[in-house]
Parts: sequence; C-alpha cells; structure tokens
Amino acid sequence: MMNDTLLTLLEQVDTPTVCNAIEVAQGKRGFDAFTRGTMQASHPSSPAMVGRARTAKIAAVAPPDEQPEVIKARRMDYYRHMSEGPRPGIAVVEDVDYPHCIGAYWGEINTTVHKGFGLSGALTNGVMRDLGDLPEGFSVVSGSVGPSHGFVHVKEIGTPVTVFGLVIEDGDWVHADRHGALVIPSDVLSELELAIRRLLETEKLVLDPAKQKGFDFDAFEAAWTAFEAART
Repeated sequence: MMNDTLLTLLEQVDTPTVCNAIEVAQGKRGFDAFTRGTMQASHPSSPAMVGRARTAKIAAVAPPDEQPEVIKARRMDYYRHMSEGPRPGIAVVEDVDYPHCIGAYWGEINTTVHKGFGLSGALTNGVMRDLGDLPEGFSVVSGSVGPSHGFVHVKEIGTPVTVFGLVIEDGDWVHADRHGALVIPSDVLSELELAIRRLLETEKLVLDPAKQKGFDFDAFEAAWTAFEAART
C-alpha cells in the first residue's frame, strides 16, 4: 500500500532517483518499466507528479469513422472515468497516431478540467499546447508541442496504453517529471521509502566531498571506496 509518508517523499524526488531506488529495493540492476526517449514537460521546474493511472487512447490525424452520437457518448464516458477513481491520479493518454501525432489534446481548457477533477497531471505520447496558460499544479509530460487539436477524439477508455515504450495499465502507480515516467512495481512499495532514503544518504558519500575545496583524485578514491562499500 502507498502510505502518506511515502507519497510525500515521492513528490519530493525526481524520477531518476525513483528508478535507482527501485533497483535498491529489488537488490539488483535491470528495472526497465520506464519511458524511452526525450519527452516535453509543461512545467519543467515543477515537482514530480505521482498517482494512479487513469488510462485512455485518442486519435486526431483523421476524422472518426463512427457516428457523432457514439463519439459524443464516449467523450462523456472518458470524462466520467477521469473524474472517478483513486486519488492522487494521473491521466495517462496514448495517442494512437504516434509517431505522427498532431492533435494537441492537452491545452488550457482540458488541463484545467482535469485539474478540477483532482488529477495531479497528465502523461501522454501526444501533443500539448497553450504553454504559459496551463494551470499551475497540473503538469503535462508529453511527446511534443503543437498548435492544433486536429480531429481529436477518444478511442478507448481504461485499457492498457503505451507511452514511449512504457506499458501502463489503469490503476498503476506512475511517477513522472521532465525526465519521463515510470511505473512503480507493487512488490516494492513496502520497501521503497527506505530504499530512497538509503540511496540519498549513500550518494552524499561522493557528492559532499566533491563539493569541497581541494577535492582531488585521492579524495575521490576514498569517497568512491566508501560509496561502493555502502552499496554492497
């Protein structure tokens, strides 16, 4: 279970730190449930977003081939899905047009609506726009930036999605920031807080000496020896 202490800690650290800490908790390298490639962040200096995934799929390059009433009903079902579920939550939306996405689904209106639903942010391989007008406290990590919404429409709701190589299921715990995103394995939740704190303390064994005047190879060698000993 995700307790309040762990949740607060996860909001204070970046996604690379969580990647490393998961490996500490697992006792091995090789954790691979993270995005690949460079993503765009609407608020690069904002804290990481953490929450349970609320998933959906959209398309925008071509007009929908279903009846308008079907599209409208699915759109309302989408917003109902995003308004419900556990909190904190993150909208995780796959644009099936990728890598040729054109539909900026995440603009001022849509982000404000999702923030109003109590979601912490959005993760997508698709497009965002209205930079500078997106609400504070709601981050978007996207595949690109563009000006138009195209023929954007909802295709699926609550199904598994893929964002930059990362498969995410509805309800997964997601951690995301300007570096990208990851899915937190459920089997490390009980150990993750200790792993993060241990990782941060261990890194100080190198970082603190490296910031001191007179740091040289001998100081580095001593610091690195202590660092490696702490990791074993």
